[in-house]
Amino acid sequence: MKLKYFFFGVALISLTSFSNDNSEEKYIETTVQSNLVVQTSEGEKLIAKSDCIGCHKLDKKLIGPSYLDIAKKYALNDKNVTYLSGKIIKGGSGVWGSIPMSAHASLKKNEANSMAKYILSLKK
Repeated sequence: MKLKYFFFGVALISLTSFSNDNSEEKYIETTVQSNLVVQTSEGEKLIAKSDCIGCHKLDKKLIGPSYLDIAKKYALNDKNVTYLSGKIIKGGSGVWGSIPMSAHASLKKNEANSMAKYILSLKK
């Protein structure tokens, strides 16, 4: 029995001796290097901050079409970017079904253009 307590004590002491208790440093900054580069566009950031995610998903139809389905239907060109950014701002219905998309009148034209360009850039 004494041997168990002895080994337990040795294990406990050895584990605590490896800790680096520096009371002056509260936060430790770590950096991880990776070959993976994640780029986020302005349009992607705007979509993430908006209410779009309530009706649209990247790869699944929710209430509205998925972003990938939209990208498959429309080519990435100025005409389609203008058309889709107008739909984003003014809303619309009938293209993807009977449920209308609400208007986003608070968005600026350049923000809607960035969102439309991001969506159309998803075409594979």
